[in-house]
Amino acid sequence: MRNAFPEKSEKEIKQIAKRFYKHFCDFVLESVKTIHISKKQNAKRFTYKNLEVFHELYKKNKNVILVSGHYGNWEWLVSLPSKLEHKFLALYKPLSNKYFDKLIINLRSKYATGMVPMDDTLRVMLDYKRKNELIITWFLADQTPPRETQYWTKFLNQETPIFLGTEKIARKLNHTVVFMDIHKLKRGYYQAEFTLLFENAADTKEYEITEKHTKYLENIINQKPEYWLWSHRRWKHKRPENINLR
Repeated sequence: MRNAFPEKSEKEIKQIAKRFYKHFCDFVLESVKTIHISKKQNAKRFTYKNLEVFHELYKKNKNVILVSGHYGNWEWLVSLPSKLEHKFLALYKPLSNKYFDKLIINLRSKYATGMVPMDDTLRVMLDYKRKNELIITWFLADQTPPRETQYWTKFLNQETPIFLGTEKIARKLNHTVVFMDIHKLKRGYYQAEFTLLFENAADTKEYEITEKHTKYLENIINQKPEYWLWSHRRWKHKRPENINLR
C-alpha cells in the first residue's frame, strides 16, 4: 500500500489496512456462508444495477467476455447465471487439494455456472461457438501472470505484468467486452454494475482492451482501496530487462 499510494500519510495507510482486514474477514465469512445461503437471501444481499446491458447484447446475438478484479465479494456472483439468457462460464485455476477444488467448483456452480479450467478456456469457448450457443465468459483479470509476460505497465504506481488472455481471446473470437464493478453498499450487501468497454473486440488495436480494463480496475481501487484483495502477492515478480514498460 505504501508503494501504491506514496502521496498518503502513514496514518492514512494504516487506516486503509485496518479497513481492508475488516473487509477481508467479512469476505471469508461470506464465502463460507455461500455453502448454505438461500436464493432469496442471495438476491437480497447481492443485487445487479443494470442487467439490461446483457439483455441487449443477447438480442444482438453477441457473445460476451466479462472482466473484473478481485474486488468486493466476487464469490456471491453465483446468482448471476439465473438472471441471464446467455450461458455463463467462469474460469478457474484447479487446486492441488482435490477436496477444496471440488468444494470451490460446487459453490461457484450453485446456480448453473459452467466452471472452466483456465487451460481449457479457448477450447470450451470454441465448442460453444460451434454449437451456436451464446455465452458470457468471466475473466478475473488481476491474477499474477508469469514473469515472462510481454505486457508490463504501471498499475497502482508499480511495474505490473498483466495477463493478455482476456484480450487475445476477445479479439480472436470477436466477443463483446464488459467490465464488472462490485460495490460494497454496506456490511454483507453488494451491487454489481456493468460497463460496456468494446462491442466488437476484433476492431480494437493491440493492447487496447488490456489498457482499458486495467485502468478501470485501478480507478475503482483508488476510490475505495480497502475492498481489493491486497493479500494476493500481485507484485512478486520483477520486470525482465528485455521487456519494455508500456
